[in-house]
Amino acid sequence: MKSLFRHSEMNTLLKDCQKGLQDAFTIFKIESGLGLLGDVSEQQKKAENMHYELLELISGLSDETSSGQASSIYDNLTDSQLSSESFSMIPSRPKIFHGRDSELQEIVKILQNPSPRIAILGPGGMGKTSLARAVLHHPDVISKYEHRFFVSCESAITATDLAASIGAYLDLKPGSDLTQPIIHSLSAKAAPLLILDNLESTWEPLTSRGGVEELLSLLTDIPHLALLVTMRGAEHPAKVRWTRPFLPPLKPLSDAAAQQTFLDIADDENEETKKLLEFTGNVPLVVDLMAHLVAYEGAASVLARWETEKTSVLSDGYDRRSNLDASITISLLSPRFTSLPGAMDLLCLLSILPDGLSDLELLQSNLPIQDILACKAVLLRTSLAYNDDKKRLKSLVPIREHVQHFNPVTLSRVKPLQEYFSRLLGFYQKYFGTLQTAGSIKQIAQNLGNLHQILLQGLNPQNVDLTQSVACAFSLNTFSRQTGRGQHALMDLMQPLVQLCGPKSEVLFITEQFRAQFQSTVNDPELLTSQAKSRFHVLNDPVLEFL
Repeated sequence: MKSLFRHSEMNTLLKDCQKGLQDAFTIFKIESGLGLLGDVSEQQKKAENMHYELLELISGLSDETSSGQASSIYDNLTDSQLSSESFSMIPSRPKIFHGRDSELQEIVKILQNPSPRIAILGPGGMGKTSLARAVLHHPDVISKYEHRFFVSCESAITATDLAASIGAYLDLKPGSDLTQPIIHSLSAKAAPLLILDNLESTWEPLTSRGGVEELLSLLTDIPHLALLVTMRGAEHPAKVRWTRPFLPPLKPLSDAAAQQTFLDIADDENEETKKLLEFTGNVPLVVDLMAHLVAYEGAASVLARWETEKTSVLSDGYDRRSNLDASITISLLSPRFTSLPGAMDLLCLLSILPDGLSDLELLQSNLPIQDILACKAVLLRTSLAYNDDKKRLKSLVPIREHVQHFNPVTLSRVKPLQEYFSRLLGFYQKYFGTLQTAGSIKQIAQNLGNLHQILLQGLNPQNVDLTQSVACAFSLNTFSRQTGRGQHALMDLMQPLVQLCGPKSEVLFITEQFRAQFQSTVNDPELLTSQAKSRFHVLNDPVLEFL
């Protein structure tokens, strides 16, 4: 009986225990749920804080060129844009941004038109991306375009890759080909602006060019889409009806804008910095890199390094934004450039010609370059050269310095040009004082810098044609003296060289010295005369002796 009662009691206790456990489990679930909700809320707050901290860091990044330090990329966005497109981030607005006001206003004006299609073209490092970023944050652009997308095309190799990059900014699901999804997505958006930065990275290879142009054509079929692309070079992709008039390729900054950009970064102005600015050619990327280097090392140190290292001084970075040589090399590896071998020969020649060349000089100088006008067109298309306001083909200073350092010009390339200018100087001397020399005087004056550099190449003791270079230098000195420019600087180098060329060159050198001094004050005419006479003991040249 005790066991029976005990068993009944145990069953009752077990039921009570089970009920108690069930109640405890219910309470635990409720409390756990409340705790989980609290944790979720706390994690959400942490995520939001981290998100805004991330935006703070991004907004503090420096600009890739002379645009300097960036401002917050969300200064002009509304709360709804922050919440709905929080991770479809656009790059920051450049703060150090001088000398592009006219281009900026022109682009903003075009963007107010229906269906604008704009291409910002120019050489590498000219500030195309910075200009596009300034457009992106302009108040008039923000007020008109509800959706703005800035897509970097550097990593895209094919048109499919480009579509995938655009799709990522549109928050589309990955797929094998997002061409149609991005068309549908952009078509459904009100007032979209799409900026494709560095599009040449994908468009440049011939294997992908057709696909990229077809994608651009599909994008421009969206009537309310505004399209803005930045591209290295001076060539517009086909299959797009670009808004006219075309924007001209970007040119270097003005002296005032380049100086202000430099001062905003380096805060240092002296004779050394002025000389360093001359080496930059007012190219925004070069000004930016040079200014940051001066701020770190000092102008005197950078100037000393530049004399020996040239553009390598500004090439410690790893990409086109921080490495000048890398930026220039990208243009030199362009299929448009490498497809014509003579283009490199012409660029090497231009690297020592600060005055550039006219079409007349290109054709009449008999340069050993096949299809020279086609080579000129390639240099213009890739922006490795440009036509100045006098229609002379020139190359920018940083490009010239880079080419001289890594691909120095050979005497065989220079010799035909020296012979051409020697004939021109000879024509001037033959008809000196007549109306026939008017054209030659103008042409020689336009090439004084070129002649100096060409003769520096030829006035080399190892040059087998040294005598011809010396004779050309004498003719140049005569021109300089007779046109009121005084004795040419190359005459200071002639004394040891004429002794290698024989007595005739020595007599001509003494004659030039005498004539130069005669126009001012002859220090010792008897000495110069006796030196000349001593050479005629071994030189039988009555005409020269008479002169």
